[in-house]
Amino acid sequence: MSNAIPAWVDGRLAPVDKLEVHLRGLRHKAVSVFVTSGDRVLIQRRALGKYHTPGLWANTCCTHPGWDEGSLDCANRRLEEELGITGLAPEYRDRVEYRADVGGGMVEHEVVDIFLAEAPADLCVVPNPDEVMQTEWVRFADLIARVAAAPVSFTPWLRIYLDTYAERIFGDRMISRI
Repeated sequence: MSNAIPAWVDGRLAPVDKLEVHLRGLRHKAVSVFVTSGDRVLIQRRALGKYHTPGLWANTCCTHPGWDEGSLDCANRRLEEELGITGLAPEYRDRVEYRADVGGGMVEHEVVDIFLAEAPADLCVVPNPDEVMQTEWVRFADLIARVAAAPVSFTPWLRIYLDTYAERIFGDRMISRI
């Protein structure tokens, strides 16, 4: 099963096809990364070919780890695969859990290891067009305001992260600048 991800089935972790996981709303492992530079956060707009939440803005990157893949390795892999970003040192911030309808009869029920990585101002970002249609550096305070003004333009998980877990993810680094 090449698209298998770690999901809980009958209380035990098992490899399950990614699409099946989302259609059944199974609780599963995930990784999310926020890349920052000073008071700015790198966000991405998901490619239109994505099977859920296409065209919506999300955090820098997110994915599901492979069966035997550690979260940090997964974070670094996905930064490179989605955005061509290498050489950063993502820092583990927290593990959170959320459940959200992502449309098309699919549900994300994720147990997410969240990472934060500080980047230089001149970070080279080369989006993979199969994954990402646009990127933008946005001041954290402006991101909060944009999500409040047009929540349907952002993925459910980004809205949840900012609404419920921002302090756990960013600490005082961004929150005090609002």
